[in-house]
Amino acid sequence: MVHPSAAAILWVSIGLLALQSSTNAAEITTSPTIPENARRISYGLGWACRHGFEPRGDACVAVEIPENAHLSPIGGGWVCERGFRQRGATCQPLQIPTNGFADESGGRGWRCQRGFREAGDSCLRIEVPAHAYLHDSNSDPAWRCERGYRQSGQACVAIAIPANAFLTRHGDDWQCERGFLQRNGTCVGVAVPANGYLDSSGTGWRCERGFEPNAVGCTPLRIPANAHVSYSGNDWRCDMGFRQNGARCIEAQ
Repeated sequence: MVHPSAAAILWVSIGLLALQSSTNAAEITTSPTIPENARRISYGLGWACRHGFEPRGDACVAVEIPENAHLSPIGGGWVCERGFRQRGATCQPLQIPTNGFADESGGRGWRCQRGFREAGDSCLRIEVPAHAYLHDSNSDPAWRCERGYRQSGQACVAIAIPANAFLTRHGDDWQCERGFLQRNGTCVGVAVPANGYLDSSGTGWRCERGFEPNAVGCTPLRIPANAHVSYSGNDWRCDMGFRQNGARCIEAQ
């Protein structure tokens, strides 16, 4: 025995198949005549020319491929061979300048070799100055200075490194060594007072633990009774059970 819901689904499916069959029959009946060298479009009432043919009116005619060309991938036209460019209905040889090469990715069909740049219909040599190297033909300038030199106009000039300095990572500037400060194009030593030390940056100083900085340098902390050196090491705090009152620690109430 067929379940009522299953029977309903079965009748609906049969109805849909019948509707689809009648629709397909109508398409075949009412579709236009397919010309020679064409095929019916599976998703509509119409036709398309087969590979190697192109539509012309109500017919499909063979694609006329000019010299130095080949059929396009979709088969409804043609494209020029490498080294040729389309000019109307023909393929004409590319006019590749000296020091250039064919390149279909560009709009002109050619590019200049490395070390040359486009200038109109020519490829001009890129003039690389002394102490420089070719970087990118499309950048301006197309060269970069070697390490230890910096660009000055169209030349590379040597970087004058003062005493107690070194070249930066990129090699086009300098900075002072640790313990020195840059001043007027030179590196002068950081004056670290007694009981002090260079800070983490190397361009300043801090007082050792138990000392505090002031105008004259690092002086010993004056720790009152019932106090101790703070965590920073350059100040004091009252012991537990005491509170600060000016420069003293008094018993907390």
